[in-house]
Amino acid sequence: MAADKETGAPRGAALAGVKVLDLSRVLAGPLAGQVLGDLGADVIKVERPEQGDDTRAWGPPYLKDEEGTDTDVAAYFLCANRNKRSVAIDIARPEGQALVRKLAMRADVVLENFKVGGLAQYGLDAASLMALNPRLVYCSITGFGQDGPYAARAGYDFLIQGMGGLMSVTGAPDGEPGGGPQKVGVALTDVMTGLYAAIAVQAALLERTRSGLGQHIDLALLDVQIAGLANQASNYLAGGVLPRRMGNSHPNIVPYQDFPTADGDMILAIGNDGQFARFCGVAGHPEWATDERFATNPRRVAHRAELIRMMRQATILRGTAEWIAALESAGVPCGPINRIDQVFDDPHVRARGMRIEVPHPEAGVAPLVASPMRLSASPVRYRMPPPALGEHTDQVLAEWLDMDADQLHQLYLNAAI
Repeated sequence: MAADKETGAPRGAALAGVKVLDLSRVLAGPLAGQVLGDLGADVIKVERPEQGDDTRAWGPPYLKDEEGTDTDVAAYFLCANRNKRSVAIDIARPEGQALVRKLAMRADVVLENFKVGGLAQYGLDAASLMALNPRLVYCSITGFGQDGPYAARAGYDFLIQGMGGLMSVTGAPDGEPGGGPQKVGVALTDVMTGLYAAIAVQAALLERTRSGLGQHIDLALLDVQIAGLANQASNYLAGGVLPRRMGNSHPNIVPYQDFPTADGDMILAIGNDGQFARFCGVAGHPEWATDERFATNPRRVAHRAELIRMMRQATILRGTAEWIAALESAGVPCGPINRIDQVFDDPHVRARGMRIEVPHPEAGVAPLVASPMRLSASPVRYRMPPPALGEHTDQVLAEWLDMDADQLHQLYLNAAI
């Protein structure tokens, strides 16, 4: 355990003692729960008996055991469910609803991503649970939010990428081969929503230390996606410029895109005039840096097509590794376009420990992506692998609710757990 540098006293996990009841499934909500769990919160994942989180069945691929044989653990489920305990409760049954209410009375946080109003029929909505526990931070994640004309609609990442403008700026330009709308290669809106949820929950917990009261957090995938448009939204709102698909080009910076090499491709991410001048020297064309068409970024943006054509004729003459070595030595931001296997084989990625292995009861070990959060005194710890369905039901109900064996047996007989 890390110690305080001044006092030498041991310091625990950042969110140690925080109890989270995670009623969510698929990606955005579970990812938020995983972030909180990584930071030390006790996260209880409530799942449907026998079925569990939808992503448990989203395979192949599946986690392999030590002999290389597929287990029944879908790889998708692994990405957002470590550092949690799984409790199987049927919330369609009155006994199950009562259990969740009791757990919520002892929780600090509830995460859920049911449709708007979907939990009210069970008495598990924000108003009902916060009436029982006024200190509860209740985070609802939906496609379109708790109000507005689309509130009742189901929301999915792909749908929101389209509606939220991301696909209008992603992909090859219209009129070029492969042009047209393109989604991002991961469920990025879900990922961003999970991160915003974790941030909002922690903010609400901090505010609770002053007010003594919890609050309801309303997070919508569409809102998050619009916020995630960043400079593209600002270009439109402030400058009246309607962004369009530009492939790998940047709307505001030139050159900032991919370039062909003798044996593949590379990325140039040139952010200022000095970097451009240094690139020109390495490329053997120092005259480009003083050419009035290219000397400043606004001029390069204005003469984008001309400059990119000239640069491509130069970059194709050397291999990727040769370019990267020369440009890095000159302080010009550049890099390869890696496949995912190359990502995890990169020496820097290995040095940063971004691939981890945690013990797993079915597979021996489960390979996972590490948390990118580096806290010097209260670091992330990988305490538990993604759980089996209902693995901790008895343990959690005994620990949180002081239930004995007879009470648990009755709940099993009633099919509540």
